[in-house]
Amino acid sequence: PAELGGSGRTLAEVARLQQRLAEAAPATALAVNMHLVWTGVAKVAADRGLETLRFVQEGAAAGELFAFGISEAGNDLVLFGSDTTAAPSEDGGYAFTGTKIFTSLAPAWTQLGLHGIDTTSPDAPRIVFAFVPRDEESAGRVVVSDDWDTLGMRATQSRTTRLEGARAPADRVVRRLPPGPSPDPLLFGIFSVFEILLASVYTGVARRAIDVAIETAGARRSKKSGRAYTQDPDIRWRIAEMALAYDALPPQIDRLARDVEAKVDHGDRWFSLLAGVKHRAVTSAKRIVDDAMLVAGGSSYFSGSELSRLARDVQAGLFHPSDPESAHAAVATALLGPVED
Repeated sequence: PAELGGSGRTLAEVARLQQRLAEAAPATALAVNMHLVWTGVAKVAADRGLETLRFVQEGAAAGELFAFGISEAGNDLVLFGSDTTAAPSEDGGYAFTGTKIFTSLAPAWTQLGLHGIDTTSPDAPRIVFAFVPRDEESAGRVVVSDDWDTLGMRATQSRTTRLEGARAPADRVVRRLPPGPSPDPLLFGIFSVFEILLASVYTGVARRAIDVAIETAGARRSKKSGRAYTQDPDIRWRIAEMALAYDALPPQIDRLARDVEAKVDHGDRWFSLLAGVKHRAVTSAKRIVDDAMLVAGGSSYFSGSELSRLARDVQAGLFHPSDPESAHAAVATALLGPVED
């Protein structure tokens, strides 16, 4: 918010800006997303009466860089469970022990937002959400691996982070919740902002793939006809098909972002709507990039081609929550009810 030193951007405005950034630099946009998720969560939570993340807004305005330490290998519960232990300390803080994967901004973050499970308090179990400062690394309680050797999205530097009793002070413990889904404003804030901004990044990738395809088609000429490939009916159909898929994405993102800001009550449909927009953005972007490579021809297969980079980068979208299985399960549950025992 502007009153706390920020720009006062809405979620819908940030989503549009992330699309533009992703057109030029997908990995940069994806990395920045993780910081923006926390600042967005702070805004969504505050709008719903939860003020425990005010320090995130104040810290961001002061230059703090927030990272997202939620993902764990094999944890398909994601927000609703954890393999990381959260041990309470006498001063009200917590010590976290476990391993987080895909920790974007690994070389640069100053505060790591994470979660773990408290199994020892009287009201246990509780999922604890808190923030660990970077100086825990110099204390040896946070170990950042140099293991980000990936197919694409290399600039995110989403390295593995080991927590060896990493301490979150009491004033950085933002929520303690029972395991499992709930309408809690923190969980809703994380899921809504995360899915909308992820969808924005991959929508930006799709837009850039279309632009490159158009540029390439205009530069290529048919040996048979002597005309630019922009005049070839099959190429024209393929580019039109790409645009038809893309044009559906920005309005969906914009509408859901505005609904989050306006506190629209979609009830039990919220999670399926958010998972759905992320799923559609990623799968559409993959198809659009594939079609762009066909338009560009064999040159796009070389590693120096921008389309080759986009083809590598877009693959990452499948691995972010909600993955295709989770998205389909969320929609099926919303429409058909839960699976019977």
